[in-house]
Amino acid sequence: MATAPSYIEGQAIPRENGLIDNLTDLSFQRFATPRMLKQLYSVHLLIGFVAAIWVVFAGFQTSTSNGLLALIAGAAGMLLWTVYCRIIVELLGAVFRAAEVITNSQG
Repeated sequence: MATAPSYIEGQAIPRENGLIDNLTDLSFQRFATPRMLKQLYSVHLLIGFVAAIWVVFAGFQTSTSNGLLALIAGAAGMLLWTVYCRIIVELLGAVFRAAEVITNSQG
């Protein structure tokens, strides 16, 4: 489905391709991963949260003291997991931005 170009002061503004267009680009001319970084970060945080909740529930099933220890360890682990995921996603973003700059500078 073609869309009409947007014009501001007589200049055409290039439109971004959709995620599906980037995923089905078999020539690999466009990157799909930079558009998915927010979702990737969110999914990993959700996985860490579910794992922390599971550890806390498992701790409370054995005993109250194990549950409290698991609660403290789960909170600390979730904090470390959040920092780790943020660093990895920022690193991925930087790599893809660098690749895009290199690609654009080569013409």
